[in-house]
Amino acid sequence: MRWENLAAEKAAPALFGMDSVTRTFDTPEFRGITFHEVRARSLLNRVPGASRMPFEWTVNPYRGCSHACVYCFARKTHSYLDLDTGIGFDSQIVVKINAVALLRRELAARSWTGEHIAMGTNVDCYQRAEGRYRLMPGILAALLERSNPFSILTKGTLLLRDLELLRSAAARTDVGVSMSVGFVDPALWGTVEPGTPSPERRLGTVRTLTDHGIACGVLMAPVIPYLSDSPEQLRQTVRAIAEAGATSVTPLVLHLRPGAREWFLTWLDQHHPGLRRRYDALYADGAYAPKWYQRRITRQVHELATEYGIGPSGPGAARALPEPPPVLPDPAAGTQLALL
Repeated sequence: MRWENLAAEKAAPALFGMDSVTRTFDTPEFRGITFHEVRARSLLNRVPGASRMPFEWTVNPYRGCSHACVYCFARKTHSYLDLDTGIGFDSQIVVKINAVALLRRELAARSWTGEHIAMGTNVDCYQRAEGRYRLMPGILAALLERSNPFSILTKGTLLLRDLELLRSAAARTDVGVSMSVGFVDPALWGTVEPGTPSPERRLGTVRTLTDHGIACGVLMAPVIPYLSDSPEQLRQTVRAIAEAGATSVTPLVLHLRPGAREWFLTWLDQHHPGLRRRYDALYADGAYAPKWYQRRITRQVHELATEYGIGPSGPGAARALPEPPPVLPDPAAGTQLALL
């Protein structure tokens, strides 16, 4: 194994600055991925339009995501960095190497009053890069020291590495953990979420967390029209979620924002060309499926959840995320680097 350092001026966009370092890692799990190590200016991010969200503050130690989910709404954010929203989003990963020190400083500020912090709402904080950079243990430790409430949404089974930190934090403050599992079809998973742990492994993580006293809900997202939304497919997924011991299940229908829309439809044309007309009709009015369709899926999932005994979230249980936060540039940012 070896790290190969590349000159920042040669391999990274100028916006990363002269003190950034670009690396490639010569091992199978990181082959084809480039890491841009940057020193961010801040870590706590206030969510635009927070009044519509169940949280106001987020922490994102990474930009870009090797999970490579073809539908990921965060793809558009890579364009703010002059990076490609397709393959580039999957393989050009920005790492905020000073994340832990920044967070400690910001949590200690007099202006900080201990609001809830959501993680994993943009890109996954437990993607493969976390296995190398190990930013989350320091982030969790900083939150634990301040008894600051937080929640995590992830597809990453690496979360279990930090189980003891999560247990310690849950004993002192409000901690929510949600695993994202939209379907359990292995064939669909292999093409639409190629860089993620399998749905089976993710649900195994839910079981381990609940067995160790960490309440874990499931964000059933995305429900993909015509590919994972039949009554039997929904039943199979909710049944598997219930068997994993999830405390709650919250369905979210696929939405196709600019950046994600183009990439997903390219995938659809390659793998399911016969569905293109149906998608053009279903998403003709914008990024979201019609309200009638969303209500139908929500009703079906809630009925199945009741049937399989999945109860509503309680204190300390996973926080439901009905809609990802808006993906907007920071209006206060003077440079692109400030968006990191």
